[in-house]
This record gives sequence, C-alpha cells and structure tokens, in this order.
Amino acid sequence: MSAFVAYRASQQVPDFYEQALKAAPEIEKAASDAMIQRAMTLASEVREPGSWEAVFTTEQINGWLAVDLPRNYPDSLPPNVRDPRVAIKPRQLRVACRYQGDHWSTVLSLAADVYLAAPNVIAVRIHGARAGRLPLPLQKILEQIAQETARLDLHVRWTQAAGDPVAEISIAPRPDSDGKTIRVESLELGDGELYLAGTTEP
Repeated sequence: MSAFVAYRASQQVPDFYEQALKAAPEIEKAASDAMIQRAMTLASEVREPGSWEAVFTTEQINGWLAVDLPRNYPDSLPPNVRDPRVAIKPRQLRVACRYQGDHWSTVLSLAADVYLAAPNVIAVRIHGARAGRLPLPLQKILEQIAQETARLDLHVRWTQAAGDPVAEISIAPRPDSDGKTIRVESLELGDGELYLAGTTEP
C-alpha cells in the first residue's frame, strides 16, 4: 500500500462518529443533563437495599462526552485525544475519538462486545481497532486498557474467544460506607441503549 493510499484511508471517518459530531449543542446539553440526572438517581437507588436498574441511551452518553467531560474532567483524556463518542448496538459497543499526533491526525475507533460474564465481571471482547479505515495492531490498545484498569484498581483477567482478546474486568462486591454490598447482575447492550441492573444487599 502506497503512503498516499494509506494516508487517504487513515482520514476516513466512521459513519456513526460523523453523525454524532453533527448533534446541535442544545441537544447535546439536554442529553448530558439527562445522563447526569439518571446517574444521580441510580446512585441514590444503589444506596438502598433491594433491586435497582437503569438505562442510558447513546444520545445521553454522547451528550455527556460532548459537554460534561471536557468541562468538568478535562484531564481525564490523553492530551492528543479529544471528542470521544460511542455507538451502541445489541451486545456491541463502538468507540471513536479524534487523535492528533506529531505529524498526522486521524479518527481512532474500536469495536468490542460488552457483556456480563458473571455477576460483577464485565467482559470486553475486542474485535479490532482502526485509524480511519486502516487496521491497527491491538497490542497498544491492550496495554492502554491494562493501564487504565490498573489505575482504577480493577482486576483484569485476559482470555481469548475465537482469536479475539477478551478482558474480564472484576468489580469485587464490596461494602459501602453503611456496610451494604452492591452487586452488578446484568449488563446488556441493546439498540442504542445500555441497561444495568443489580442488587444492594444489607
């Protein structure tokens, strides 16, 4: 592949990402507010013994990424990464962001299956990463995932499924400040939404 062809391929933008960036600022703000409100409601429900559940839509997540993330958490992303967005389909999550290197820029994207392998164990099966339309080696992506999960003090066990790397992230059930134990028992990706459910045990 010639350098020119490779460069052209690296400049292709995934359709879902292009559409997400076209959202009007007022729509993004409303979606971000809805995301924050739903997250606050969930946090309140999780503190009480019993079952709880929540649904977050693609629009709410992308609104939060567009508005609240850069405003209130500006240092949470690497300096050469900006404008992350997601697309949610049944069982599959796609993530994309703009990347600005020293000599070139592109849109990085990642496709993964996300599901609950067991209570409090989130499985992320990574299908591939791309710069535009160019496939990228997964080793750097896997190292970044390992670094982030280590920073968050999460235990990760790596397995494989049909040749794809799978990160099984354990969220150990631990008592909160009142001695209650929180368990995540369901995580499902649907058509444009993420569903969470679990229980809080006294």
